[in-house]
Amino acid sequence: MMLFIHWAVDSQLIDGWRTPNLYGLLFVSGIVLGYFVIRKMFRAEQVEDKVLDTLVTYMVLATIIGARLGHVLFYGPYWDKIAHGQIVERGYFSHPGDIIKIWEGGLASHGAAFAILIALFIFTKKVSNRSYIWILDRIAAPVAIAATFIRLGNLVNHEMVGYVTDVPWAFEFQYFFNEAIGNYDPTPRHPAQLYEAICYFISFWLLLYLYWKLKKWQQPGFVFGSFLILIFGARIICEFFKLGQTARDYTLPLNTGQLLSIPLVIAGIYLVMKANQKATHEA
Repeated sequence: MMLFIHWAVDSQLIDGWRTPNLYGLLFVSGIVLGYFVIRKMFRAEQVEDKVLDTLVTYMVLATIIGARLGHVLFYGPYWDKIAHGQIVERGYFSHPGDIIKIWEGGLASHGAAFAILIALFIFTKKVSNRSYIWILDRIAAPVAIAATFIRLGNLVNHEMVGYVTDVPWAFEFQYFFNEAIGNYDPTPRHPAQLYEAICYFISFWLLLYLYWKLKKWQQPGFVFGSFLILIFGARIICEFFKLGQTARDYTLPLNTGQLLSIPLVIAGIYLVMKANQKATHEA
């Protein structure tokens, strides 16, 4: 007898209403938890609360806008796909109004990452009197816990599912709509979203350990570099269990998520090595 987990959790909180939903609640919860983590860091260094409030505004806007635009540019179809005179897949460029419909799903973590980097650079120039790498080291753990909750949101949304499998912890996603067959498909699959959420949660605690216990904040770039290695290294591994999100993902040796993650892992290795070299020279 095969053992599977029947996953019938519905993101809908109110019958007949698409919003508010459980995905949104988890998304906000991750941001709130991240806020409290970074607030503790700021208060330990006597940074004013108003600076943190401004930072949160920058981060939230960058996350939402960047994640949405990342999905549109990296994963979404650009133009309508027509078959037998009918639109079988709507393209964002054909219907630009769809770009703002975040409630319909479609957020890309890589887009959020790039937008956050840009927003934090602007933040250091206009608000903070500290270096760019200083703020990057301090947002690492908060972003990791936020990413954990976002992946849990994907789980309750029955999206970003894994490949078919017979492992005993496979999930039967009751509300997963398989576009390949044009219907709901509860075939047991890897819970790839849960894999990522677990990896990000472990990364969160490792980053806190590096920051507070090992005091790696004293080596500028070490904590943020570790974040890039942990988070996007986990993403590369987890993608091997996840269904591709674009047609090209089924023809390339590595999918879009993996290709976008590799430069970030390399950047993380560089930052950690540079931080260690500088610490060695100063010792």
